[in-house]
Amino acid sequence: MAERKPIESWLTDMDGVLIHEGVPIPGADAFIKKLRETGKPFLVLTNNSIYTARDLHARLARMGLEVPVENIWTSALATAKFLDDQRPGGTAYVIGEAGLTTALHDIGYVLTDHDPDYVVLGETRTYSFEAMTKAVRLINAGARFICTNPDETGPSLEGPLPATGSVAALITKATGKDPYFAGKPNPLMMRTGLNAIGAHSETSAMIGDRMDTDILAGLEAGMQTFLVLTGLTTQAEIDRFPFRPSTIVDSIADIVDRV
Repeated sequence: MAERKPIESWLTDMDGVLIHEGVPIPGADAFIKKLRETGKPFLVLTNNSIYTARDLHARLARMGLEVPVENIWTSALATAKFLDDQRPGGTAYVIGEAGLTTALHDIGYVLTDHDPDYVVLGETRTYSFEAMTKAVRLINAGARFICTNPDETGPSLEGPLPATGSVAALITKATGKDPYFAGKPNPLMMRTGLNAIGAHSETSAMIGDRMDTDILAGLEAGMQTFLVLTGLTTQAEIDRFPFRPSTIVDSIADIVDRV
């Protein structure tokens, strides 16, 4: 096997890697500080499309993690980049929160329920039957179906919540149309993120806590992958997958000295 090149750029998931239920995971602050001190390009990624990068910057700062806005990459931003490349200046009917609507406004999209080019489904805590019905009818009328990410559940203090992928499945069942998912594990999210920081996959690494999204996306994008055991994937579950991470570590604290 050819020897991998030194890691010059880092991409890391947020929930389960840097924070857990609103609390920083030990070592996260040291990791971010080391990245900023060395000046190595990096991105903090999240499949959650609810918040803008500015919102996430403020939330992380309150936890003691200083991540600049330009170093945050969300599935909403990846979706907007994809749509801007595919159909600049288009129109969309959006189910989602400010993170998604702001990203689409910023690329010049018009948000409308009148004959839109796309129906774009993102994360929200207030999915309405009326909005889903409208999405189904617009897709049946010819709108293309885009979804920010395929995550079927999301975390909360009370337990798992139905997430974007579950709602997408409902709309697919009603229309017979599968969405195009822009977020992880689609390597598109990784490649657009790498391009945003001027990095190359052969000298980049992806850190994540989920085999089915983070590690798969990093693998398919051609990066080295680090699985941390502070999130959803346990040591016992790793062998159930037909692929493996490059490296398995207990937590982000074990990666600080590699930066």
